[in-house]
Amino acid sequence: MKEQQLEIVFNRQINSNAWLMGLNAPEMAKSARPGQFVMIRVSRSMHPLLRRPFSICGTKDTLMLILYRVVGQGTAIMAHASHGQKFSVLGPLGRGFTFPDAEGSIVLVGGGIGVAPLFFLAQNLKKHRFLFMAGFGSADEIIPVGEVIGTQIDVSIATDDGSIGHKGPVTELLEKYIAGRDINKKAISLFTCGPKPMLKRIADMSKDQRFWCEVSLEASMACGVGACQGCAVKAASGKDKAYYHVCKDGPVFAITSIDWASY
Repeated sequence: MKEQQLEIVFNRQINSNAWLMGLNAPEMAKSARPGQFVMIRVSRSMHPLLRRPFSICGTKDTLMLILYRVVGQGTAIMAHASHGQKFSVLGPLGRGFTFPDAEGSIVLVGGGIGVAPLFFLAQNLKKHRFLFMAGFGSADEIIPVGEVIGTQIDVSIATDDGSIGHKGPVTELLEKYIAGRDINKKAISLFTCGPKPMLKRIADMSKDQRFWCEVSLEASMACGVGACQGCAVKAASGKDKAYYHVCKDGPVFAITSIDWASY
């Protein structure tokens, strides 16, 4: 983990409310692992004061890629940033994904901006066969994986309004895939990130179908190192802790580690 002043190489809008930023970060790009994140301070003034957490969505040579959407003052400042500007960046932080067993079926399921850490994982799975399922509100909210990480990957799309792909939540695509599998086939390794309803549904499915799953959680946090206590989530009963800190213990967890009733 290191704090650095990183220069913006590019910052472009890729759909109705998502931007892709490339930061010149030779050290971080080399050391970052899929599932990790960075904390970015977007202004030297007191407004906004706190850093914002962002998943690393990929690397390319010396570039570290950040995918984000505008949801408040901090990200609005980011959206107007241009080439040559510098941000204070702390990272890479957190626990990343466990590299999957190549013997089983690998499935990635993302929802909305939650596809970001999965794009980085997909970038590192080039030598493995895997399925990628992604859900969005509508066609104009789709985030094109090829444009983000520079690698063309087949993605099964679901949209809430049916404007493209399957009409309905992306979990319905996952349900169809699992229902159509031969029970004698090798186990599923599933990786997911997205909105709470999607994650809760996948947690229920993992109990019923008993597939192995890791989840990347999104949480508000001020420090990124476990000091502020702002990102605590309740652990499932029987675990060694009552609560986990998303920043320090995660953001990636075994899906069975979280108390989903309270999440």
